Amino acid sequence: MIKPFAEPIYVTRPFLPAFDKFCDGLKEIWETRWLTNKGTILQRYTKKLADYLGSENICLFANGTLALQIGLQGMEISGEVITTPFTFVATTHALYWNKIRPIFVDIEPEYYTLDPEKVEAAVTPKTAAILAVHIYGHPCRLNELAAIAQKHNIKLIYDAAHAFGVKVGGTPVSRFGDLSMFSFHATKLYHSIEGGMLSFRDGGYRETFDYLKNFGFKNEVEVVMPGTNAKMNEFQALMGEMVLTSIDEIIAKYEILYKRYVAALKDVPGIKLVPGFPENTQYNFAYMPVEIDAYEFGMDRDSLYEELKKYNVFTRRYFYPLLTDLACYRSIAVEDPLTVARKVSSSILALPIYEELTIEEVDRIAEMIRALPKNRHS
Repeated sequence: MIKPFAEPIYVTRPFLPAFDKFCDGLKEIWETRWLTNKGTILQRYTKKLADYLGSENICLFANGTLALQIGLQGMEISGEVITTPFTFVATTHALYWNKIRPIFVDIEPEYYTLDPEKVEAAVTPKTAAILAVHIYGHPCRLNELAAIAQKHNIKLIYDAAHAFGVKVGGTPVSRFGDLSMFSFHATKLYHSIEGGMLSFRDGGYRETFDYLKNFGFKNEVEVVMPGTNAKMNEFQALMGEMVLTSIDEIIAKYEILYKRYVAALKDVPGIKLVPGFPENTQYNFAYMPVEIDAYEFGMDRDSLYEELKKYNVFTRRYFYPLLTDLACYRSIAVEDPLTVARKVSSSILALPIYEELTIEEVDRIAEMIRALPKNRHS
């Protein structure tokens, strides 16, 4: 008999440093009375992040959405941008806020990232950039997308919200493309409560991004461009700094949980797992997505989603519905039939995975998934 968990198991739960340690860090804020506007903690945190990523070309923000909006603004992207319909809404919202028209094309079926062939076919003289997403932290087809961008002389921008800690060929994903945006939201494997980061190839953009996130101020009396308020504060920086000291251990724990799920579910009929990653990819295991084939599994994705709730297991349908089906984007003409994206969106389920989750809890969730179709028909 399947027994529900006594307490809810959510799809994610933020890692927190030791309470006493964080309180000790707060003393610095109380002593300096410096809460925001490039305080000492933010400056120190920025340096540590730059060292971790092996690049000085980074800029920190209040959140990832503002980071992407400002990245597009600062690079003067306009016209049309080829992007994915299978992502979080903020990706496309950032285009909308910059009056850029999204051109949605399909994804590839293995790792759910932009299909380079579809991207190539969609390029027109109006195309200014490609905005690809490392969905679930899965690296995009980096070489193929770079070749397309170079061929057509357009910018290559990555939404790397899920991909902190991911490396390809030993190189952090932050160093691919012209610009990458990272989200440090509390739901992410790596977080600073809220927060975001831009990593960019051309160091000349740093000054522009700094202006844009701080009202356009150059100094006390000069405002050089119409910026906004998107600065990261000292409390966020303190959390980010402390979580950074544990990031390798956090990723190692996620890897254990991820592989436990794979071992428990790989032979279950109707459950499709992401294929193994190439040897040159250092993955962060931040998400545990599975696709549900209703006929083979004996239950469709939405039914499994609802049934698991009864047992105190709260999964997420990342990402459903497709962005093209949302009321705010339905009016945008889409030439690509988005065959793969529609199939994945209707069948994908993200299972709980976070640092405090135990092996025993993973085993129980997997047992529920194996048993529920039979239990439902009994």
